[in-house]
Order: sequence, then C-alpha cells, then structure tokens
Amino acid sequence: MRAPGSDDVGSDLVVTPTLSIPASELRWRFSRSSGPGGQHVNTSDSRVQLSWSVADSTAVSEEQRATLLARLAARLVDGALTVTASTERSQLRNRVIASGRLAALLAAALAPEGPRRRATTATRGAHRRRLAAKQQRSATKQQRRRPDAE
Repeated sequence: MRAPGSDDVGSDLVVTPTLSIPASELRWRFSRSSGPGGQHVNTSDSRVQLSWSVADSTAVSEEQRATLLARLAARLVDGALTVTASTERSQLRNRVIASGRLAALLAAALAPEGPRRRATTATRGAHRRRLAAKQQRSATKQQRRRPDAE
C-alpha cells in the first residue's frame, strides 16, 4: 500500500486503504510558476494543477460521490476538483505536493462526521459570574462619566 502523496506520481492515487483513483482519471496541467528561480524559471513549467472529476469518476460509489459533491461543493467547478502546487522549483516535487493535497482533501471529505454536539446549559455559578462581571464593567464605565451638573 502506498502512502498518500508518495513519490510515485505516475500511478494511481491512493486516498484511503479502500479508495484508489486510477491515474487515467487524473488530469495534470503544467504552467510557469511565479516567484524565484533565476534563469531556469523562464523555461520550466513547474507549476502544477491536478484535476479530478468527481461527477464522472468510476472509482467512487454513488454514496461516496454524493458525499463528495455535498462536502466539496464550494471547491468544485463543473463537478471537478482542482488543486494547485507551485511552492517548489521542481515540477516533480510540485506533482507530489499536488497529489498529496488532493488525497488529503478527499480523505477529509469522506471521513465520517464527528459526534453531534450535545446542547448544554450554563451552570448556575457560571451565570452568576457572568452577571457579576457585567455589573462590574457597568460600574467602571459609570465612574468614567462626568458628574451631573446640578
């Protein structure tokens, strides 16, 4: 089993032990990266964009697809999720970073929700302390006022 974001960028992307995205479904785009790099930066396409279509994928079940579409709705463009990496000067390292980011995003989106928050009420002591603090602030502010001209 391969760890998410390992150096083998040409193979399938392992998201979880039970989910692997085939390399044929991943779309890579390369462009020139901004930032430092000297003479080399003008000739190399080190910026990496990795896209994966959630809507068209055969790697996920219908239930997983519905979960991903709901939880990643703000990040999807036409049903596709895109991550970008341009922090490194090397295209290979940026490819590793981009695949790691995509795997982490998908793993987080597919993770089960945590337990629901239980509604609680403030204790009597906490309520008293809050009101006492409000009265103290009120008294402090009243002391700052000018005395009434009578």
